Amino acid sequence: MTVSVFDHPWVSGLLGDGEAAPFFSAEVELKAMLEFEMALAKAQAAEGVIPPDAADAIEAALSHFHPDILDLRAGTARDGVLVPGFVAQLRKAVGEAHGKHVHFGATSQDVVDTGLALRLKPLLAIYRERIAGLVAQFDALSARDGAIETMGHTRMQAAIPVPAARKIASWRDPLARHVERLADIEAGVLILSFGGAAGTLEKLGPKAEAVSRRLAGLLGLGYVPQARHSERDGVAALASWLSLVSGSLGKMGQDIALLAQSEVGEIKLSGGGGSSAMPHKVNPIGAEALVALARFNATLVSGLHHSLVHEGERSGAAWTLEWMLLPQMTVATGAALRTAATLLDGLSFRRPAA
Repeated sequence: MTVSVFDHPWVSGLLGDGEAAPFFSAEVELKAMLEFEMALAKAQAAEGVIPPDAADAIEAALSHFHPDILDLRAGTARDGVLVPGFVAQLRKAVGEAHGKHVHFGATSQDVVDTGLALRLKPLLAIYRERIAGLVAQFDALSARDGAIETMGHTRMQAAIPVPAARKIASWRDPLARHVERLADIEAGVLILSFGGAAGTLEKLGPKAEAVSRRLAGLLGLGYVPQARHSERDGVAALASWLSLVSGSLGKMGQDIALLAQSEVGEIKLSGGGGSSAMPHKVNPIGAEALVALARFNATLVSGLHHSLVHEGERSGAAWTLEWMLLPQMTVATGAALRTAATLLDGLSFRRPAA
């Protein structure tokens, strides 16, 4: 049993996303954090901040490192973040001779935020591909059924006839615009976070910029001159984008559920959910799921915007709120994209009876 629908043993069959959820697993998060620490050592060695043999020793030890999860759990309860206990384990694994060079000049938020960026990069690429696939499905549906006459509805009342292409365009076009917005979203979140204790990289002195640029290049992330520890507009913009995508899909789901009603019958679904009490029913499960996921993200985006309020140079409360909300919003959007593709695959507009 779990408190999350996204990894629930059976509810995840409806609302989960098996491709997106693993990016928020402990295994993948720890792998991204290890990638940061190894790249940091390599960048610092290249710039003369730590000895080259220290970077070699760190890479050798961390490449095969397996953490003590129970110790990390206890450390997080004590420290409010995973990294102090994590770094202690890493230094022990590297050994006394070079352990002091592990995580040199960095802080907990550098590791966690950069690790998140490393995980978001491939995930957002998947979402970009999924949206492109949906746009292609809409185009194919419009080419096939677009000329079919349907009833337009304004304020839930019959208005005037409109071609199905008009309805399809209202589902397709927002998604095409969301893809255009994605480049700006990625520029705000797929970045290196490296600022040290209070964002000044004071331990690196004049080597700070050179190390940062080299580190960003090694990790394939964008370089920004100042770590955005307390500037969370990039994460908030991502949350807004996620809600926009799931919201646009929710609009489609709501339309489909209404058009598929027995009394309306303008859309036919190739499959649907059964009823335990009424065997004759074919429920628009996918369409309903899209509406639920849209409303879920619309609810959480408000909470994510609360995380913009960081006091001083770092807020434990605001940062923790991101950990609670962003993974759920991200997987919910993935589930909506997956569900929409399945729903469209078996959807057709009904031609009026002759």
